[in-house]
This record gives sequence, C-alpha cells and structure tokens, in this order.
Amino acid sequence: MRRLALIALAAMLLSACGARGDKEAEGQQTAVEEEVLPPLGFRTEDFTSEEGAVRSGETFSGLMGMLGMGAKAAYDLATVCDTVFDVRKLRAGNTYTAYYSGDSLDRRLEYTVYHNDRIRSTIFKCADSLAVWTYDKPVEHRDSYADVTIKSSLWNDFLEAGAPPALVLEVDDIFAWTVDFFGLQDGDRFRTFYQETLVDGEVIGISKVDYARFSRGGSDICAIRYDQGDSGNVWWNEKGESMKKAFLKAPLKFTRISSKFSYNRKHPVYGTYRPHTAVDYAAPAGTPVYALGDGTVISAGWAGGGGNTIKIRHNSVYTTSYMHLRGFAKGIKSGVHVRQGELIGYVGSTGTATGPHLDFRVWKNGTPIDPLKLESPSAEPAREESKPAIDSLWRMYEGMILEKEGR
Repeated sequence: MRRLALIALAAMLLSACGARGDKEAEGQQTAVEEEVLPPLGFRTEDFTSEEGAVRSGETFSGLMGMLGMGAKAAYDLATVCDTVFDVRKLRAGNTYTAYYSGDSLDRRLEYTVYHNDRIRSTIFKCADSLAVWTYDKPVEHRDSYADVTIKSSLWNDFLEAGAPPALVLEVDDIFAWTVDFFGLQDGDRFRTFYQETLVDGEVIGISKVDYARFSRGGSDICAIRYDQGDSGNVWWNEKGESMKKAFLKAPLKFTRISSKFSYNRKHPVYGTYRPHTAVDYAAPAGTPVYALGDGTVISAGWAGGGGNTIKIRHNSVYTTSYMHLRGFAKGIKSGVHVRQGELIGYVGSTGTATGPHLDFRVWKNGTPIDPLKLESPSAEPAREESKPAIDSLWRMYEGMILEKEGR
C-alpha cells in the first residue's frame, strides 16, 4: 500500500513538472514571438507596396483617398489619430509607403507608413480596426574629431575634411561672438570633439559639440561645453569666461564683405567720394538679418536712400542700424525690445543700392565706429564652483588633441 502511495506521489510530481515545463515552454515561445515582432508592427513581406511623396497642398484625407480609402474611412482614421499625429502637418515632399493585400485587380489598402523624418515614421492601419502608432529607428551616437585648416572657405574646407554640414553651423554658433567668420585667413584652424547621430549607419546630424578650438598664428580661442544646470549659457573658455558676448560679430551668416568702413569711398551709384561709415555685407536677397545684441528698436521704416531701415539702441552707449532691407520680421516696429540673435529682417536692395546687401552701422556715444573693430565685453562668467570642472575638461581635451597629433 505504501508503495502504491509513493508511485502516485511520483506521478503527481512528474505531472506538475510537466505542466510547469509546458508553461515555461509556452512562455519562452511567447517571448520569442514578442522578440521577432516586426519594427513597424506588421509583416511588410505579407503585402505588396507602393512608394510616393506628399504633393504640395495635399491633405491627409486626399492622400488616403488617392491610396484607396473611402472618404468615410479616411475621415474616421483622421479622428483616430488624435494626439499621435496631427493630420494638418502633413509635409509636402515627405515620403510614404502604402501596403496592399490582394492582387492588382482586387486589392485593399491595409497600412500606410508616413516618414516624418529620418528617424520617426507614423503607421496607419487602414483596414478593419483603424489604428495609428509611431516607430522610431534605433539611433546611434558616435564620438568624433575634426581637424580643419582653412584654405578656401569655412563651409568647403569642413566638408572636404569629411566633417558633416551640421558641424559647420555648430562651430559658427559657438564662435559667433569671438571669431570674425568674414575675415578668416588661410591657415586658420578649427579642431573639435563632437558626437555624431547615426541612423542605419548613416550620419544624420550632430548630437552635441563638447570642445572646440580656433587657432590663428600662435594664439588660440578655446570653447568648453559645461552645463551649470541653470538652462543658461553652456560655453566657456579655459578661464571660465563666457564665450557669449554682449554683441555678435556680425548680424548675418555666410556672406562676404563687399565694402568696408571708410571716410573716403567712391559711391557705386553717384560716383562721388564720400564717407561710408558702415560695413556692407553682400548676400542673397532674403538672407535673414539678426539683432547684434539686446536692445530697443527706435525706428523701423523707410529711410530714403537707405531703403527699409531698422535702428536699435542697445544701451546708453551703442546704437546699430540695418539698411536696404527687403522687409522686416513679424512684430518688428518702433518701441519693441529685441534679443541678441533675434530675427529682425531680410537682406534686400531697397533705396539706393546696386544689388542686394546689408548696410550695417554702429554708433558709440553718437559717433560712427568701424563695426569690424567693435570690442564686446563677455557675458556673466561661470560660477566659481564650476571653474574647477571647466579647467579639468579643458586639460582633458587639450591632452586628447596632443594624443591625436602624436605629441
């Protein structure tokens, strides 16, 4: 009898183990199924597909109708989108892929994948139960280093050195207050440690720049990224002084100087010699113009030969003017306060001008001065408790540069 009881107990244990094993196996199978869930949420290989691009003026309902949805279904899908996707922000030129079931004679739109950008896609389930969700491609970040010597131009030389275009814009912003990008010389050198953003193994942008150095002759200007956590300035030199100044080096980007400050310049229209207490920046019509520094607009309107002109009083000492503008930015008028780097207008050729350019002037205590010689004080320095960390970062990156150069 005792033997029968032991046999029964063993059978129960084996049954329990078997059940637990079945459940574990089932759980493992479910986990495997979850792991192989397609990135877009459905198996693209089960459908035929067509690719296209959103046309100018095309609406969401119009696009879905063109792809094969009925008007009522397209309206219902737009309603389902809710907070996931704003159908009013369908962008012309963005691509999409439509997936169909059935054959060419009798097919049904099952899914539409709209590519918002290089990373994010929005997936619309267009049949049966309508739904919408998003998918973000995996993003990789990679530490990189660029060493660029100027031979022709900032843009061309950076690209020739293999640096991504976005790095040019970052460098321009970092040194906007300290480097005259219109006066770059052969042999000027930029070295930067930065982080690239990659999708599908391709660089799509810059995550951040950690360190940058501009060298000319035997002098260097270094910029170290350090966030004090107050959502303010993050760029400092090795002494903890702000890279940001009271004034930008210039009120617009990527142009050339067509005429410098002079008290005896031959006027290109009248042919007579007269003072030209300004710097002319030749640039395509429509190029954005920015306020050189914080201040108050004291006039914005027509100024005879100066055409559309804006004047800004920055403080009791400095005033700037921006002439020959094609037009003013929204909200720019007399009495309005503007911030440094704020868009105020666009390059044009209004008034007496032979072509599109910006006539830019600076007055100090009412006397015109050469804008290219304007000295600008630094903004508030880093806090004392932040300076040791900034100094440590500076020494680390300086050592990394020496290592890169084999010294």
